[in-house]
Amino acid sequence: MKMQKDTVLVIGAGMGGLAAAIRLAAAGRDVTLLEAQGWPGGKMRTVPSPAGPVDAGPTVLTLRDVLEDLFQTAGAEMNTHLTLTALPLLARHFWADGLQLDLFPNAEANAQAIGAAFGTQARHEFTRFEAETRALYRAFEGPIMRSPRPRIGAAARAALTRPAILPWLAPGRSVSAMLDARFTEPRLRQLFGRYATYVGGNPILAPAVLGLIWQAEAAGVWAVQGGMAAVAQALARVFVALGGTLRLNTPVSRILTQGGGVGGVQLGCGTILPAAQIVFNGDPAALPFLLDNPRYAPKRHQTQPRSLSANVWTFAATVQPEGLGQQALAYHSVFFADDPAQEFGPLAKGRTPAAPTIYVCAQDRLGAQPLGPERFQFILNAPALAPGARHSKDSPCPTSPLSRLARFGLHLNPTPLPQALTRPQDFARLFPHSQGALYGLSPNGALATFQRPTARTRLEGLYLAGGGVHPGAGVPMALMSGKHAAAAALSDRISAPMFRPMATPGGISTGSAMTARAPSR
Repeated sequence: MKMQKDTVLVIGAGMGGLAAAIRLAAAGRDVTLLEAQGWPGGKMRTVPSPAGPVDAGPTVLTLRDVLEDLFQTAGAEMNTHLTLTALPLLARHFWADGLQLDLFPNAEANAQAIGAAFGTQARHEFTRFEAETRALYRAFEGPIMRSPRPRIGAAARAALTRPAILPWLAPGRSVSAMLDARFTEPRLRQLFGRYATYVGGNPILAPAVLGLIWQAEAAGVWAVQGGMAAVAQALARVFVALGGTLRLNTPVSRILTQGGGVGGVQLGCGTILPAAQIVFNGDPAALPFLLDNPRYAPKRHQTQPRSLSANVWTFAATVQPEGLGQQALAYHSVFFADDPAQEFGPLAKGRTPAAPTIYVCAQDRLGAQPLGPERFQFILNAPALAPGARHSKDSPCPTSPLSRLARFGLHLNPTPLPQALTRPQDFARLFPHSQGALYGLSPNGALATFQRPTARTRLEGLYLAGGGVHPGAGVPMALMSGKHAAAAALSDRISAPMFRPMATPGGISTGSAMTARAPSR
């Protein structure tokens, strides 16, 4: 195959793929980004509604500095492309007995709120929990989370310098067990246990170290004007402005190998595109089905068992004035299950719980009270599909959660139609070979952090990015994975240009024809 020496193909325009493509283009590489779907962003997608497009994926941005760094690398200002709003309230939490609790991006405000709701002892227990998880986060942020390759030795050294976090690293101790030892109030154990689900974990199985996830949210969350899908659209524009070529509706059917390295890709239409370097931004579990030589694919323990999936409702409705009323619902609200054991016990057995916690994103509650219908996303935990299965063990379509929300006093009208629901099997169809898992490898194993694939693979010229790759799930983590993949590709480049070319217009194609580059490139 003949090819340009500096050509890089990026498969998948999710957060990891966009981040890798932008960094490679900014470094002067000739980059083509291939996306099977008709939109950039991967799981950061929208669905239509009478009130406008509804976010059907991530709902907020955390670790804002990671996204800012990407824009800066591209020579762009984030604030000129996106409007971010810092949420004064992380989430409003509801229990069926009528108790409510607000949490904030401020430790002292949280301590006061918890003390007012649960008493002095609960406040003291939270203060200890806050200090320990903050130390845990700081110990792992550099050597593990932001490192291109996590190492057990680095984690051990970080722990030894902070003795207070050692209990969180005890072998076999789960998130739930650690919270049981830290909080006497069961509702606080339930609240902080749910953070394990943010990366697809089950708190009764996930290692206690995942308690640090709370700190990523406690540092602040930002909503994006136009929804989170606006982030992907902005990054796509930046990539094209750097001279990159984005081809939408262009699925890849095969990654070709040649002489111990990558040779290119075969598109779904049969066209072959040669390349000496490829970044794969998809679930690593798909690689055995894409590589023409599957022996280069990740090992099974790097992709199995799978993380949680979800039943996700996206629709528009009007909040009725009775019950909680118009003012009670926040941008993020959490309506807890009556018994966490009845939620996470079935999930541990691969079954969908009958009445799980309901996470509600009211996308239009950034400023003034919405008038008329507003956009909602409900997320309810569910298991991924079993290997080879086409449907979950609980194949009947789940009923709308509105009847349960009415018990809390929240009444919405109209009831969402069945087509407003995305089930695990639907995610499996959207993202082939994922089994519907939303976060790749399950984080429940004690060594899961160190088992995820990293940017480099055993096949020369093939690099990985995305939520299924180190450092794991979540928008900022996927962006970091793209940074690691780009850095690895640049350091391994076959030949480096002697100068950085001027950025020239690229293009976005919604068909399968290649968008031409400017001749000066």
